[in-house]
Amino acid sequence: MQPDKISGRNISMKNIEDLIEKAAELQSNGLISAQIADELNVSRETVTWLLTRSKKEEVTPAPKDISVDWSSIGKSAKRLHNVSLALCDMVLETLEKADAEVDVVVGIAANGIPLASMIAYELDADLAIYHRKGQDLAHKGNRGTISRNFGSVAGKNCVIVDDVITTGSTSMEVIEQLKEMDAKPRVVAVLVDKKGVDTIYNVPIRSLVRIARVD
Repeated sequence: MQPDKISGRNISMKNIEDLIEKAAELQSNGLISAQIADELNVSRETVTWLLTRSKKEEVTPAPKDISVDWSSIGKSAKRLHNVSLALCDMVLETLEKADAEVDVVVGIAANGIPLASMIAYELDADLAIYHRKGQDLAHKGNRGTISRNFGSVAGKNCVIVDDVITTGSTSMEVIEQLKEMDAKPRVVAVLVDKKGVDTIYNVPIRSLVRIARVD
């Protein structure tokens, strides 16, 4: 049997079957496609493809996507701290170039929160949390919210933190909402950038790893 092609490279059938099994398990536990995409660090289109495969239905070719597994970092507070220090360094470099400061670090729930907490501590900044809506298709007027239990962002310089940028839609959503609250998004910091862009809505993107397709 020939291996499927995802992200322009051959991936063993076992890896694909593992993803299909994980997607189906998460769906059976009540997660919707957007939440499954967050857990597997893939696009929502890829989740739809995986779930269709899990039901043995005939499907179109696999989307061009890359699955990111950073659980070896996430399970260790020490490793998370070390990674957050590297991101802090990149954030400070970007802020210095723009002659800007940071007042609040905004962590995107759920995967961005651990990193955001540590980065906020290192930068001596407040911590804010952005909760996404539980919908599969985000659209204007149905976006997430800034939690009232954490720091305020109104009128403040903000650093946005997430784990992975896939399509950039969540970063766009957060940037839009921050601007509507008179906040100033200064930089987006992530572990992995799968979109491969320098800016989103003119806000710099800084990542430890950037994935670039060559096909």
